Amino acid sequence: MNLKIETRQIDRVTVVSCSGRIVFGEEATALRDNLKRVLTQSRSIVLNLSGVSYIDSGGLGTLVGVYSSARSAGADIKLTGLGHRIRDVLQITKLATVFEVYDNEQQAVASFQKGAA
Repeated sequence: MNLKIETRQIDRVTVVSCSGRIVFGEEATALRDNLKRVLTQSRSIVLNLSGVSYIDSGGLGTLVGVYSSARSAGADIKLTGLGHRIRDVLQITKLATVFEVYDNEQQAVASFQKGAA
């Protein structure tokens, strides 16, 4: 199954919704390229993973790499929509302490407004 990526704006926050699998190869490359393109236009990004059924080490590496690039550029990426399996993977790898994770998209978007206030 290919990874589908949809980008939209809510207020001044860019929401990137993914569905499918984030795995090493074309899918991880597509996500990285998409997020790097978004970073040229937005400093506030919510990555909604509610449609992601599986993520492998290549996918995790892509998330960490893009997150590092975002932070270096003065931007922020927050995660939402983590299924049980992906949440477990983030906790096992200790990446849950790196990313800000929200229960839903509205909370993640609102967290940027709180930071700007």
